[in-house]
Amino acid sequence: MTKEKKKGKRRNIWNWMDGFRGDKVVLIIALLLMLISVISVFSSTPLLAIETGVDRIGIMTTQLKVVGLGVLVILLLYIFGRSGLYRWVGKWCYPLSLVMLVILVFNLNLGIIQAGEINGARRIIKVFGKQLHVYEFVKVFMVLYLAWALDAYKKGEFKLNKFLAALSPKLFTWTTRPLGEKLVYIYLPALLTIGFVAAGSNSSALFLAAVLILIILIGGVNFKEIALFFAGCVALAGLLFIGYETGLLKSNRIDTAISRITNDDDATMEILLTSKVGSPEYEAARDELRQPVGALLAIKEGGIFGKGIGNSTQKYSVPVIFGDYMFSFIIEETGFLGAILIILLYFSLLARGSTIARDCDNYFDKIVVAGLAILVTGQAFMHMMVNVHFPLVPQTGQTLPLVSHGTTSFLVFSAVFGILLSISRETYLKMRKREEEAVPIIQREPADEVQASLDDLENMESDNLQNDPDYGV
Repeated sequence: MTKEKKKGKRRNIWNWMDGFRGDKVVLIIALLLMLISVISVFSSTPLLAIETGVDRIGIMTTQLKVVGLGVLVILLLYIFGRSGLYRWVGKWCYPLSLVMLVILVFNLNLGIIQAGEINGARRIIKVFGKQLHVYEFVKVFMVLYLAWALDAYKKGEFKLNKFLAALSPKLFTWTTRPLGEKLVYIYLPALLTIGFVAAGSNSSALFLAAVLILIILIGGVNFKEIALFFAGCVALAGLLFIGYETGLLKSNRIDTAISRITNDDDATMEILLTSKVGSPEYEAARDELRQPVGALLAIKEGGIFGKGIGNSTQKYSVPVIFGDYMFSFIIEETGFLGAILIILLYFSLLARGSTIARDCDNYFDKIVVAGLAILVTGQAFMHMMVNVHFPLVPQTGQTLPLVSHGTTSFLVFSAVFGILLSISRETYLKMRKREEEAVPIIQREPADEVQASLDDLENMESDNLQNDPDYGV
């Protein structure tokens, strides 16, 4: 190999980013969040190390493997992902979500697939012994499904309702009308999914409802219908509450939701201060306030510049600070400046998502990009609001996307970034192709014709000068 070829090879490796056709800002955001995740998880997991019997080096090694797998997921989707593939997958995402939720809610055991619980809540299914957090998948699946459904409605591609109407016109003719199609393919699937999710996680159901409403709104559906859909969500919540109060529905998750809505931290603090240390009342109040108060203390102690990496004290008292309260932990160690960095990264993702969606040349891609960007940034800011004890926000866990500890959540959000990058790549290539095929406004003459014209102009000027009576005087 010649010296020039070796030099060219090295140059191609170091300048790989020059050949990257996806959105570079989105890629940089993903890599920065992953880097923050490795540092934060290592520093925030002393309690996890004690609980699991694994040292923190082992935890960091595991996190590095998860990050490496996440990078691989992003690259595979960037290289091989295509809009047509996502659209086909999106068509089946609602049935797949429904199957996963039915297994979970009804606690089914299907051999290799089993429902499972975490902290008394049904949130996982086990596949060949591996835990999968169902709600993390369902969030992304429903974004892809709604993007397909809105696109299919616009193109008139729904077939099942037409088949049923042909079999029984009296029963199913209404499904072929515009509102009927939206009810069957958009509103009812969304409501049913939210209802199943609420059976295991109130916060996930609330967040999912907000995301789906925004996606439907972005999809251009009539605002009155959005209001009706919102009313349907409220009615669903009311029915669950009535069923719980009358004893027809037994669910500790509903009891948890009610306690969180009516929770009075001041009253709990009063019990903590007035109860005898070690009494049941004291211990209950302390456990109830341990996480929210610990998170607020971490934020207060962080100040502007933070305590420095590895110097957090609240990580020894807040049980899941590495997951549900990661934002508070980051502030404690890096201060207000670290918080600003995290916020800017997610805001930048939302801004780039809107730019990519604007440049997309088809309706499905626009909805997918906008929906996924809203999903990631929405969950990030909900996580932050829980950490700062924002009013009216339920004090319940939502991970910080691509930062908090957790394999399923990390890989699912890695897939989200991979989809965004692959669609941005496809959009970029299409725009380049259109630019190359576009007819220029000013037609340029071939080089020889231009030179001939210049020669003629020079000869004409020379003749004029020779005919000038004053030429040479």
